[in-house]
Amino acid sequence: MKSSPKATSGTLHHGKKDLVADWERLFKVFIRPEEDACRETLIKYMEQILFGLNDFLKKHVGITESASLKDLASRFAGTVINDEPVTKLSDVITCLINDLAPHAVNVASPYFVGHMTSAIPFFMVHLKTIVSALNQNVVKLETSKVVSILEKQVIAKIHRMVYAKSDAFYLEHVQNTDSSLGVFTEGGTTANLTALWVARNSAFPPKAEFVGIEADGLSAAFRAHDIDQCVILVSRLGHYSLKKAAGILGLGNNAVVPIDTDADFRIDITALKKAISGIREKSPKIHIMAVVGIAGATETGTVDPLAEMADICKTYGIHFHVDAAWGGPTLLSAKNRHLLSGIENADSVTIDGHKQFYMPMSCGMVYFNDPRHLDVIAYYSHYVNRRGSVDLGIKSLSGSREANSLILDGALKIMGKKGYSLLIDHGIETAALFAAEIEKRPDFQLVTRPVLNILTYRYCPEHLQKQLAAASSDERKKINKRINGANLNLQRLQREAGKSFVSRTTLRADHGHEDDIVVLRCVIMNPMTTISILGDILDEQEEIAKKRLPVCGL
Repeated sequence: MKSSPKATSGTLHHGKKDLVADWERLFKVFIRPEEDACRETLIKYMEQILFGLNDFLKKHVGITESASLKDLASRFAGTVINDEPVTKLSDVITCLINDLAPHAVNVASPYFVGHMTSAIPFFMVHLKTIVSALNQNVVKLETSKVVSILEKQVIAKIHRMVYAKSDAFYLEHVQNTDSSLGVFTEGGTTANLTALWVARNSAFPPKAEFVGIEADGLSAAFRAHDIDQCVILVSRLGHYSLKKAAGILGLGNNAVVPIDTDADFRIDITALKKAISGIREKSPKIHIMAVVGIAGATETGTVDPLAEMADICKTYGIHFHVDAAWGGPTLLSAKNRHLLSGIENADSVTIDGHKQFYMPMSCGMVYFNDPRHLDVIAYYSHYVNRRGSVDLGIKSLSGSREANSLILDGALKIMGKKGYSLLIDHGIETAALFAAEIEKRPDFQLVTRPVLNILTYRYCPEHLQKQLAAASSDERKKINKRINGANLNLQRLQREAGKSFVSRTTLRADHGHEDDIVVLRCVIMNPMTTISILGDILDEQEEIAKKRLPVCGL
């Protein structure tokens, strides 16, 4: 472990008398390094970051640090902005590297396999730097020009990856100023919100004196269309961003109706059909605004039966949205794209760039089957996004927005479909190997078998597995409660040890189990993560369990 910092960026003060805020110094720091020492510091660290990123992260950033969050928080309690400058750029960079980085999380470590954040290719830093330097604002053509044109091309490429329409279709729409195949957003949450925003507005078109839901509001929309309530159906493994979206759109969190999952943690098609029929029979005034399919569930990585869901939605005239924030790039894999079969029939699809496109934080996207679908959320202004303009901000929740499309465009050119396919296939294949390794170890239970590259398992000593098999319902609940406590402690102790990291979640009883169970969750997307490393992680968990968990009564 690295030593604890003696000062923080919030309190760093060298007391140098030459640090004054005047025009002469302002111009110096605005356009170039302040002095030779600053230039040397920039070169020292930026050269490492730009040309040896992996080694830099190994040297300066750990998975965890020994300092507690409470201790760290106490060092960042100052809230006064100083009148005069307190330090130079060289000192700020040195502080970031030496004092903060050791307490950040090294998500690039091959032993960090607990979340959907991982290593990025080193060239992403270069592309991100150039995007920052250009500082294009893609809200408007006047602040981006050719970047907006390129963004429409990138959107068309990913749209083609999802929907695979004809050459003629993409020739018509790639640079069409009247249509939109999709939009970039800040992340999957905003992308899901945009998709459901479109679904809501499409459900309440103008009618008689009702101008539209954007102008007249939800109450007027319900009255005009004789509706009392709107609902959204999704499996119980649906991402919590859907509830956020329902809240923001005025529908309420309870409008998101959870549908049971089957034994494979996919939405139960029979339960979905029953829910739709039940809602329609209960009241014609309840409108099913959307059904959401999941292509890579956050907790389990599972993929819903998208083709069947699309058919159901087509039959009932329901907007079908697919949350493929995680699994979307699997479509680049010739070997595994079939896992997302049916996604091409979705009305809208969410994909995250900062997940399996391996882009820096943060980038989301949402795509639409109908190139005119986004028209229902168009907004205009006199000074920006004027009527008749070709500004991309017209049909986007975001206002000012950086040009993430430049990064994705560069990555697609550098990696190609086959390069991304290698990464995707590695994760899926390694997850399958890890599942097999878990099943070989008598004190572990594989809980959700990987479909993509996420799986869950739990520490469950062999003798307790036998007890569970023979136990009554009440006895099983007591045993699972003890096992849950053990897994909570195991995950915490391994995290605090700082060598490796897996996350945890609780799979609810209504997810297909008789009891709520705490599981360890593994996300395998780092190409440097091997089955040997995953074996090391299991070895460490077994060692922790042997030495530290007897207190749990196991």
